[in-house]
Amino acid sequence: MAGNDALNFEISLDPAHAFAKVLSRGIADFNRKTIPDLEPNEDEIRFHVLATDAAGELVGGLRAACYWNTLHIELLWLSDAARGSGLGRQVIARAEAFAIESGCEKALVETTSWQARPFYEKNGYALLATLDGRPKGHATHYLTKSLGPKEA
Repeated sequence: MAGNDALNFEISLDPAHAFAKVLSRGIADFNRKTIPDLEPNEDEIRFHVLATDAAGELVGGLRAACYWNTLHIELLWLSDAARGSGLGRQVIARAEAFAIESGCEKALVETTSWQARPFYEKNGYALLATLDGRPKGHATHYLTKSLGPKEA
């Protein structure tokens, strides 16, 4: 590539579909070239675990994805009435079971200092790292768990 004199830079909140596709394809091709047996991004499984009451109202659940042999828990929410009832543990267990069936061996979750770190730790997750000051005045915690068979 020649010098940077001819380059234009743009910040885009809604890039042209073709550009976004080139970016995604570029990193996927690089990854495949570097690690030929890497699970392709296209194999990502996005899913939700939804818990509803007898009236059909949503009382809790989670949104997650399975890729690169890892369950990525993106968010978990429980209604005020459902908190402390064991529903969160059941939702996590169902997500982990689905992830194991989908070939996942690990789980990863991000939570903030005012959210659910103790909950995840009670459910077998271990603190991997903490990023202080994210968001300002708080911290973000990254936790992980092995989904494989328990070692004796």
